[in-house]
Amino acid sequence: MIVGTTLLLTRSADSTIDNPSTYGTGSRGTKAAYLVLKASGYTVERWEQSPIELPKASGGTIILASPSGAPTKEERNGLTQFISDGGHVIAAGAFAGIFLPENGSEPEPLGGMVWKRLSALSPSSITRAAPEITLSPRAYWKPDSFAVPLYGDSADKPRVVKYRYGKGEVIWAAAATPFTNAGLKEPGNLEFMLASLGEDHARRIFWDEYFHGYRRSLTDTAAKTPVKWIFVQFGVFALAILLAYSRRSGPISIPAQEVRLSPLEFVRTLGALYKHVNAASVAVDISYQRFRYWLTRRLGMASNASVDDLESAIRDRWSFEDPKLNATLRACESAPFDYTLKPRVALQLVRSLYDYATKLKLFPMPAPGKPGKEQIGKEKA
Repeated sequence: MIVGTTLLLTRSADSTIDNPSTYGTGSRGTKAAYLVLKASGYTVERWEQSPIELPKASGGTIILASPSGAPTKEERNGLTQFISDGGHVIAAGAFAGIFLPENGSEPEPLGGMVWKRLSALSPSSITRAAPEITLSPRAYWKPDSFAVPLYGDSADKPRVVKYRYGKGEVIWAAAATPFTNAGLKEPGNLEFMLASLGEDHARRIFWDEYFHGYRRSLTDTAAKTPVKWIFVQFGVFALAILLAYSRRSGPISIPAQEVRLSPLEFVRTLGALYKHVNAASVAVDISYQRFRYWLTRRLGMASNASVDDLESAIRDRWSFEDPKLNATLRACESAPFDYTLKPRVALQLVRSLYDYATKLKLFPMPAPGKPGKEQIGKEKA
């Protein structure tokens, strides 16, 4: 079991982190773009802290490449303040718009199955450097908005836009394709990335890893990265050892055996007998005779009193009325002669007799150590 679990949970040595992280060497990773910026002399660093901690009035740029999850209100306010103070944000991804102070993006999940070549829609320094780019059209920006469309299928569905906010600037892209290891080599994508960052190599660039799960806190990092599987393996291994030890070293106990003379044995035997001979009517007759004995005794009537006389006495002396009482008693009287009586009907009759006996308090069961409650049915003077 341990070997099988380990094979399932352990990542192989040559496996790669395949998400838009600068640590990822898979096709969707962005490590190649990060290293290109480093080699090109840009002041780029991985940002593994909350956006609230971004330097104020730094004029830097933060890259959000397909961030996972959603920001808290405080984190979103931190990004908004960063932009207002002169910072730049490049947000790429179908749901990256929720991180921005102004969001006009609309996800389009079915549109991102195939990469598309997108042409420039507006003249700018970015579109001049890269007239065309390759992008996975996972979303689009609502047209006729405040943003300037840069690339898209048409003017109705811009896939890359930019707009000013406060002293800063926002660039939104439908996907992080131009930044990924696989997409960076497509024509125009590298030029687009460099043009989006500008020519000032001294400008600080923060490549976000906080929303990819890489955080300064050990617990946060373990929860958001494959490190958690290491702890899962230790837990499974410890549980297996505990189970093996407890089975060998635990106390020896003899299984409890049911006593043959228990009260339930009599009940089960009697019930099996009634079921075997189809004697549901017998059970009804026994319950009815017991009910009549206590009822006539309490009322001071003859044991052979009719059903109508019993019902009249109950109504006059105890002020108890039930429209179903007469029919129930008559059905119980005829039950001994009905050999086709169904067990379900017999059970309903027995329960009805028990309910009437409880309401009339014919044989109450007082609590131990306490006198019984005063029985209803005092005869009127």
